[in-house]
Amino acid sequence: MTSIGAVETKVPRKQVISWALWDWGTSAFSVLITTFVFARYIVSSYFIDPKIVDAYEAAGGEGVATGTALSNFQAAEANLTSWVGWALAIGGISVALVAPIVGQRTDAGGKRKLWLGINTGIVIAATFGMFFVEGTPQYFVLGIVLLTIGNVFYEMANVNYNAMLLQVSTPKNMGRISGFGWGMGYFGGIVVLLVALVGFVLGDPPYWFGVTTEAGMNIRAVTILAAVWSLIFALPVLFNVPENTATTPGKKAGIIESYKILFRKIADLYKNSRPTFYFLLASAVFRDGLAAVFAFGGILAGTVFGLSFTEVILFAIGGNLVAGIGVLFSGWIDDKIGSKRVIVIALAGLCVTGVALFFFHDGGANAFWIGGLMLTFFVGPAQASARAYLGHLAPEGQEGEIFGLYATTGRAISFLAPTCFALMVAIGGATYFGILGIVVVLLAGLLLMIPLRAKFIR
Repeated sequence: MTSIGAVETKVPRKQVISWALWDWGTSAFSVLITTFVFARYIVSSYFIDPKIVDAYEAAGGEGVATGTALSNFQAAEANLTSWVGWALAIGGISVALVAPIVGQRTDAGGKRKLWLGINTGIVIAATFGMFFVEGTPQYFVLGIVLLTIGNVFYEMANVNYNAMLLQVSTPKNMGRISGFGWGMGYFGGIVVLLVALVGFVLGDPPYWFGVTTEAGMNIRAVTILAAVWSLIFALPVLFNVPENTATTPGKKAGIIESYKILFRKIADLYKNSRPTFYFLLASAVFRDGLAAVFAFGGILAGTVFGLSFTEVILFAIGGNLVAGIGVLFSGWIDDKIGSKRVIVIALAGLCVTGVALFFFHDGGANAFWIGGLMLTFFVGPAQASARAYLGHLAPEGQEGEIFGLYATTGRAISFLAPTCFALMVAIGGATYFGILGIVVVLLAGLLLMIPLRAKFIR
C-alpha cells in the first residue's frame, strides 16, 4: 500500500503515468466502438435487407423518401437498434452479477493486475474480431455478439483498473491522480477519434492505405486502429505497476461461497459503514444520469438542435476536450476542498445547464454547443471525484471488491435515466422534453449526495 501507519510512501511517477495510459489507450474502445463509429455502423443500412434499402433510395433517401419506403426503412433501423439494446442489456446484467465477485477474488488472491491484463486482452481480441463484421445483414449477429463481449470485459477490466487507483496514489493526492486518469482517457479519446475520422471516415474514399467503403471496410479499418491503440497503451501498467498483495493467500472461495461472502459484505456495509453503502446508492443514481448525457447527447443534437452527423462528431471531439480540461482542473480542486464538494458542484452545474438547454431548445446549433460543452465540463469532475471518494472509503484489502460493488450498483439501475427520458418525451410530446428526464435523475443523485457524511479511512 502507499501508507504505513502515519507514514506515506511516495508512488513513483512512472507507475502513475503507466496506470493512466491504460485509460488513454482503452478510450479507443469507448469512443470508436461503443459510441461514435462501430455501434452506429451495425445499425446502419449495411445490415438492412437490400430490398428495403433499394426502395428507400429509389424514393429519394434521407430527407426525401416518404410513404411505405420510409416507414419500412425506419422500422428496419429500429429493429436493429432494438437487438443491440437487448444484447447490451444482457451484457449489463452479466456485469452486475459478476463484477463484485471478480473484485473480491482478485483482492483475496493478489491477482488484480493479472486479471486487468486478461480482461483487457479479451476486449482487444473482440475489437480485432469486429474487422470481420462485413457490411451485409448476415454479419449483424456477429457484430452485436462481439460488441457485447467487448463491453462486458471492458467493464470487468475497469473494476480491476479502478481498484489499482489505491496502488498508485496516496490519501493526499488521490483526487489528483483519479482526475489525471480520467483526463488521460478524454484526451486519448480525442486523439484517436481525430485519427479515425481523418483517416477512415470523413471525406470521400479512398481513405488511408487505399481503404474504401465497400462492405464497410473503412469502419472495419477503424476497429483495427482501436485494437492496436488499446494494446499499445495498455501494456505499460502491466509492466510497471506491481501486483496487489493477497489478503488471503492460498485461500480460494468457490462461486457459491463468494456470493455468500458478497451478501455478508453488503449487510456489513449497511451495518458498519453506512456512508459507503449510501454513497454506492447515490453514485448509482447520478452516474446513470452522467451516462445519459452522452448516450442521448447525439440524439438531442441531431433531432432537437439540428446538428449534422459531421457536426455531432466534431462536437464529440470538442466535448472530450472540455471534459478533459474540466477533470484535470477538478482533480486539483478535489484535493483542496474534498471529493464530495466537487461532486455536488458538478451535479448542480449539470442540473442548471440541463434546465437552460430545455428552455432554449429552439436556439439551434449555437445553443447546443454552448450548453453541451458546459455539460461535458461538469461530467468529468463528477466521474473522477466519485472514484476518488470511494477510494477514500474503501477498507484496505477490499478495494477491488468495493469497486466491483461500484460497478454493480451502476449497472443495477442503468434503466433509470433511459426510462425517465422516454417517459418525459411521452408526457411532453416532443424529444426535447427528454432533457428534463435526464435532469430529474441528476437531481435525485444530487439530493442523495448532499446529506452524506463520511469519515475517510485513507
